[in-house]
Amino acid sequence: MIVKVNNLVKRYKDFIAVDNVSFEIEKGEIFGLLGPNGAGKTTTISSLAGMSKFDGGEIRIFDMDLKKDEKEIKSRIGIVPQDIALYNDLTAYENLCYFGRLYGLRGGKLKENIEKALDFTGLTDRRKDYPSKYSGGMKRRLNIACAIVHQPELIIMDEPTVGIDPQSRNHILKSIKKLNEEGSTIIYTSHYMEEVEELCSNILIMDRGRVIAKGSQSQLKSLVAVDETIDVELSGMNFSIVDKIKALDGVIDCVVDGTKLKIVSKKQNHMLGRVIGIISDCAAEIISLNVETPNLETVFLTLTGKTLRN
Repeated sequence: MIVKVNNLVKRYKDFIAVDNVSFEIEKGEIFGLLGPNGAGKTTTISSLAGMSKFDGGEIRIFDMDLKKDEKEIKSRIGIVPQDIALYNDLTAYENLCYFGRLYGLRGGKLKENIEKALDFTGLTDRRKDYPSKYSGGMKRRLNIACAIVHQPELIIMDEPTVGIDPQSRNHILKSIKKLNEEGSTIIYTSHYMEEVEELCSNILIMDRGRVIAKGSQSQLKSLVAVDETIDVELSGMNFSIVDKIKALDGVIDCVVDGTKLKIVSKKQNHMLGRVIGIISDCAAEIISLNVETPNLETVFLTLTGKTLRN
C-alpha cells in the first residue's frame, strides 16, 4: 500500500471542504480521483502533497506519517499542477535544472536526469527555448518533465491535459502509461471522462467533500446498472429463438426487427452466454452482437446528478 488516507478532514472556518474521506492506493496503479467542481478533490490532493495542512485524520504515504515525515515523503513525490508552474525567464533546460536542484539533484546525476526528462517528454530539440515560445501542449509536457526530473515513486497529476490540442493530449496520455509501466504510481484527476476510462484501474468519486463511491471501473458501473441490453443480428430469424429467450429467467423484453433482436434483461451473470446458447441450439448464425453497459459518465451523472465538466 503506497497511500493510505483515514478520515481526512479539512475545514475553512465553518465550511467543511473534506469530510472524513478515506481511501487506499496500491503501489503501481493509476488511481482516478473524480468529482464535480467544489467536490473537495483539489483540497484532498493539496493535503496529500503536503501543500495544505489538514484538520483531522491521517495520511500515510510510503508507510510513513505525512505529518511526521513530510520532508522525506515530499522528496519522493512529483506534482503536476493544473496551472502551469514554469519560469518564463528560464529555458526549458534551466527550468529542469532549477526543479531538479530543489529535489537535491547535483552534478552528473542532475544532468543525466534532465536529459532523461527531456527525452521522455519529447522536448530535447527545444531544450534551449523559453516557455513563451512553446505551444500550450508543449508547456504541459515541460510541466510534466519538471515533476518527474527526480524520478518520483508517486506522481500526482491534476488536470494535466486541460486546454490542449488532441495530438498533445495523446502524447501526454502515452507518457502517463509509460511512467506507470516503469513503476510510478499515479494519482490522476481530469474533467475528461474518456481519459479516466482509458488510464485508471481504480477510481474514487467525491461530491460535497465526501466519498460517494470508490472501486474498480466494473464495480462502479455495477452500482448503477439495473438493466442490460443485448442487440443481436442473425443471418435469418427463427421465431422459436424469440420464444426461448423470452422464457429465460430475468428477461424483461425481446423485440424483433427483421433479423435483429433487442433483448432487455435484469442485470445478472451469464445472460449473454445463455442467449448465445439458445441461438446456437437453434442453428442460427450471429452476424453482429453488442451488449450495452453503462460507462463512467453514466455512473458519475447518476451518483452526483452532474456531468464531470460542470
